[in-house]
Amino acid sequence: MDGMLSQDEINALLNGMDVGSDSGADSGSSDAGSDAAPEGGGSKVGDVELSAMECDAIGEVANISMGSSATTLYSLVNRKVNITTPTVTLATWESVIQDYEKPCVFIQIKYTVGLDGSNILVLKEHDVLVIADLMMGGDGNVEDTELNELHLSAISEAMNQMMGASATSLSTMLGKMIDISPPEASQVDFTEGKQGSEIAEFLGGTFAKISFRMQIDDLVDSTIMQLYPLDFARDLCNVFLASQSPEPEPAPAPEPVAPSAPVTPVAPPPAAPAPGPGPQAAPDPMMAGYAQPMPQMYAQPMPQMYAQPMAPTNVMPAQFQNLAPNMAGIPGGENIGIIMDVPLEVTVELGRTSKSISEILDFAPGTILELDKIAGEPVDVLVNGKFVAKGEVVVIEESFGVRVTEIINQ
Repeated sequence: MDGMLSQDEINALLNGMDVGSDSGADSGSSDAGSDAAPEGGGSKVGDVELSAMECDAIGEVANISMGSSATTLYSLVNRKVNITTPTVTLATWESVIQDYEKPCVFIQIKYTVGLDGSNILVLKEHDVLVIADLMMGGDGNVEDTELNELHLSAISEAMNQMMGASATSLSTMLGKMIDISPPEASQVDFTEGKQGSEIAEFLGGTFAKISFRMQIDDLVDSTIMQLYPLDFARDLCNVFLASQSPEPEPAPAPEPVAPSAPVTPVAPPPAAPAPGPGPQAAPDPMMAGYAQPMPQMYAQPMPQMYAQPMAPTNVMPAQFQNLAPNMAGIPGGENIGIIMDVPLEVTVELGRTSKSISEILDFAPGTILELDKIAGEPVDVLVNGKFVAKGEVVVIEESFGVRVTEIINQ
């Protein structure tokens, strides 16, 4: 063969099976609707087949995507996350219903830039509960906990960040911008209801299934799946293979053609002799045109007008207009009137205190906050956030007021 082992061949070797045997079980595996490994590896269901090269390409894309997703999930749950190398096979809706735990959570991921299509990520309900609980600061103990909208919202946000990191990795690998829309999470129990039928219709009769083993410390050890419609899986495979193909080498530049007869160099006109006591050596004819001195217009000394010293310049100090307020008849002070009607925000601060997040979350009507000022102590007056005065609280008819008692000299 080609020196490579397919995933099915590796599984067969691990299980102690003989891939090349012609047993009766193998001969009956070609019936429609049953799985069979085509020659040379790959995956086949009925008349639909994925070659070994297509499985490897899809698996490589999924492997890089999940590698970035595992790193992001670790930062969200603050627990060790391990996602193994994927296994790519063809599947049908009936086989997924039969093999996977019920109920579960489906997260639909749509590509908006770079790729045209979408896929579905399938997680077990227990795994979703653990991830959502860890994201909200819990310890992952979700016994007797029912899945609700809060958990679905949390796993949608987790998948949004995970698949966003995955899209960034795909952009680097494929050499073009990849982006996704916010994922949508929903609970599915694999019944013949409307929701299950819609997903089965979206995926088609046969689709690509990529299985991973996900471990989160000792809290989660299960299988997650990505389901790709067959057309989208093949498009993704073609994009990946095109990005991995080497670029064509540029054509070599044509060699210069030697002249049929030697070309006699034309000697330039003789240059003026350089000033100096000694005689000038004769130029080498082979270096004609290269070793000649610069033309006379550049070899002449600078004109005398630049060589003379500059005359001293009389520098006068700058004169600026005084902008002080016109309180004592200073000229120019009338300009302050231009900004006299600019409004400023005046704030009176009764006091301050600091609380932790847990204490703030416990706020309720009737909660009393103790401030850092003693009763009767002057309050602070701030103008545009700057401390300018102190005062005492007064009551003017039915409104509060502040009587300024001290101006702060800044």
